[in-house]
Amino acid sequence: MKERRPLINKIPTGIPGFDHIAHGGLPEGRTTLISGTAGSAKTVFAIQFLAEGILRGDGGGVFITLEESPDDIRKNVATFGWDIAQWEREGKWVFVDGTVVPEQDPVITGDYDFGALIARIEHAVRKVNATRVSLDSLSAVFTQFANRRVVRTELFRVAAVLRKLRVTSIITAERTAEYGEIGRFGVEEFVADNVIILRHVLEEEKRRRTIEILKFRGTQHYNGEYAFTIVPNRGIEVIPLAVIKLDQRSTNVRISSGSRELDAMCGGGFYRDSVILVSGATGTGKTLLTTKFMGGGAASGERCLLLAFEESREQLFRNATGWGVDFERLERDGLLRVVCQYPEISNLEDHLIRIKAQINDFRPNRVAVDSLSALERGTTTRGFREFVIALTSFIKDHELAGLFTSTTPTLMGGTSVTEAHISTITDSIILLRYVEMFGEMRRGITVLKMRGSMHDKSIREFRIDATGMHIGKMFREVSGILSGMPTHTPASEIDRVEQLFTRDASAGG
Repeated sequence: MKERRPLINKIPTGIPGFDHIAHGGLPEGRTTLISGTAGSAKTVFAIQFLAEGILRGDGGGVFITLEESPDDIRKNVATFGWDIAQWEREGKWVFVDGTVVPEQDPVITGDYDFGALIARIEHAVRKVNATRVSLDSLSAVFTQFANRRVVRTELFRVAAVLRKLRVTSIITAERTAEYGEIGRFGVEEFVADNVIILRHVLEEEKRRRTIEILKFRGTQHYNGEYAFTIVPNRGIEVIPLAVIKLDQRSTNVRISSGSRELDAMCGGGFYRDSVILVSGATGTGKTLLTTKFMGGGAASGERCLLLAFEESREQLFRNATGWGVDFERLERDGLLRVVCQYPEISNLEDHLIRIKAQINDFRPNRVAVDSLSALERGTTTRGFREFVIALTSFIKDHELAGLFTSTTPTLMGGTSVTEAHISTITDSIILLRYVEMFGEMRRGITVLKMRGSMHDKSIREFRIDATGMHIGKMFREVSGILSGMPTHTPASEIDRVEQLFTRDASAGG
């Protein structure tokens, strides 16, 4: 009979998102190497690991610092809300200071050993009943002491002592490139059981932080890089796209778009838990349709959240009033919240965190983002795709109705990068197009997609006036609208094609 190998327990780090990609957290009682270039958040990760352990009541923490002084660390992390000084007074946190005084060069006589440091670590662990230990960083040891063979041997001693003490530990190390050798000195990865890589990559003139679990010895984890960001007052938050699942519930309940004509085109309105994409050139009426969507929800007593990234509050409120929707009154009544931000103020990961926070705080029934195209400007293609997937999944998980707008690259339409990333994961797609007829520019609207429902497949005229939006009759004598090359087709030709279609359909049964 084959002997069953014992399972490796994992302890939750408490770092948002990380425990998902780690399948539960860090392997208990083992040492994990955190390697990254300068500015990749290695020290923040090491400190947050201890802080979350204390906040969760898992036991005390020991921070072994070989670079920064304890006083500098206390000051640097104060913005995250971690009161290390208070934890020290309460006997929950202790520093082991192994830094070298700048004015004094270390005097090395013979082979260096970590005997004294190890003794201090053992004392500190027992003093606060520590379950978590962080050492920051190995690079400081190698730069201070030239004999790498001896240093490596001593580091193995440190790792063995940490394992003997049955603490879960983190050791940080610096690397010289985002993609290349794990450590700067080529031996760091051999000291630890597990390896995690933090990156701060420059892509298309934009910085983007990612985390990758390279190795978890004897246990499972998700592979690949995952974006993360550093949130004020909270610390690191990982965005784990790997755990997004297609298991959201669906409903047959319909809600109004805010327009009776559009509801009819959609077969009775949108589904309550659907994601809708409204695509069109600038000026075709995307913001107006968004305003009606918000107004229609508020009229039914639903709470609505509008996230605007192109227009100011004053513009939105003024235009909404002209279209018969009083945003100011709806906000006073608690039925609407309007949040306006300039897309370039932060990266997409930070925007995603803020959007999630707004949804969790306001608890809306409807969410509108106007527009995704504005957010697309400040990131890479990969980063934008991951943002869209994460946002739509979050909205669906909360069973909200979500409406996103996207601006096409040309006046007559055309596929945008935004549409390419979101069209397959949306439930409904509404296209707004300009139609040139006899020297006059008109607007057209069509429901391109309505998942799970029959819908009107015609392209109808769409007018905007001082009272709002009006959907009229279909364009019967114009073809090529969606391709951006509308052409006039005589009524006699349309009648002939319709007769052929009707005859073929009858012949087919």
